[in-house]
Amino acid sequence: MKKIVLLSVIASTMIMAGGDIKPVEPVVETVPVLEEESFGKVSGQFRAFYIDRTYSGILENNRNSLAFGGWIGYDTADWNGFSAGTKFYAVEGASIHDGPATSANYDPSLYGDNFTDYGFIGEAYLIYKAGKTDIKVGRQKLNTPLAGADDARMLPNLFEAAVLHNNDIENTTIALAHVTRETVGTFGNVYGAPSALSLQSGYGLGYKSGTNGNFADMGVIALGEGTDTDGVSMAAVIYKGIEGMKLQAWNYYAHDILNAVYLSADYGVQASDSVKMKFSAQYIGQSDVGDALAGEVDSSFWAAKVSSSMGALSGYIAYSQTGDSDGAVNGGIITPWGGVPAYTQGMVTRHMFFADTATTKVAATYKLNEMTGLNLKASAYYVSFDIGDANTYKPGIAWTAEEAGFDIQYQATKALNLRLRANYPSDFAPGLDWSEYRVIANYNF
Repeated sequence: MKKIVLLSVIASTMIMAGGDIKPVEPVVETVPVLEEESFGKVSGQFRAFYIDRTYSGILENNRNSLAFGGWIGYDTADWNGFSAGTKFYAVEGASIHDGPATSANYDPSLYGDNFTDYGFIGEAYLIYKAGKTDIKVGRQKLNTPLAGADDARMLPNLFEAAVLHNNDIENTTIALAHVTRETVGTFGNVYGAPSALSLQSGYGLGYKSGTNGNFADMGVIALGEGTDTDGVSMAAVIYKGIEGMKLQAWNYYAHDILNAVYLSADYGVQASDSVKMKFSAQYIGQSDVGDALAGEVDSSFWAAKVSSSMGALSGYIAYSQTGDSDGAVNGGIITPWGGVPAYTQGMVTRHMFFADTATTKVAATYKLNEMTGLNLKASAYYVSFDIGDANTYKPGIAWTAEEAGFDIQYQATKALNLRLRANYPSDFAPGLDWSEYRVIANYNF
């Protein structure tokens, strides 16, 4: 029998979130509690994030932001196969400049729309498990190839969905899901006004309807107000029955918008006593369906990657090609729901999904544990996007965009992760360059 002190944590996080949520007086109570499996589990993450970006070329400006936030949640213990959970998410920005917040002085990607602080119930779900089948229904985080959390800034994308997994077939996972609504995380605001850039980089033309904790129809998130749909139906098979190999096949049917197929294969081998190799390939194919609310969609993308590791050093080289879409109105790969699985994306530049684009990326990671005695690793990368004039971001213009960057991570304790990241895009759009630095602290409990 353990004793714990239960504090009114939810009340505290509501106070932090501000907005229309009214705080309540905290209640402190010491109670005897059964073992954790009978009581359930409290978990959470506190995040502090600083970002600084300096533009050069056709735009000369510096902007930076500091924000705090994260989530806290509770999951019940299992009762006859049933359990439930809820998580409260919040973000609050620090005032580090004089005057009102604008995109000229603050980076918008750490806040809600219009630089707002907010808090909301981001997850609230019921789970049922029977044998090798589990079903999860309600607000939840998804991490699938073409619909996912994209947790790149303060708060992730979250969804309202019903998800089923089954493992009755040996070495095989079957997944079925239907997703109806989404709230977009803070990263979406980096795109400013919705455009072809956001539509092909993980966010749609109407994603701002789902900011500030508002859950909006999947069609509205993708294409804007007035495009309510029946959501997105998903099915997947994941197979691991061959030693060293993982095969995935996903199908997404976005009602009256598009159908998307995602395929991937990974095969790892022990090349020698000290060298491991992995060979990977992926494919995305999209076409319009039903009322074709996004217009004509006729897109394909394929990529290959070769990875290697030897001791503390690992790295890979990857190449991808997106077709020219035969002149379709919405050429390239459309990814409005946070799914950006490409091997060749940069830290910020996601041009590999533009129509008629070939992309090459090289990256390496070195673990510094033995050298420093610390749980420390450093990564560096370079990616080049050869963009054809069939792209819909800058139609009729062909150019080469590049991005280099690094990522240093220090696992200070089991709970605390510290991270320094940087990216240096060149010709993100013709003549637009910047340098960006991020300092991130995540404390998980």
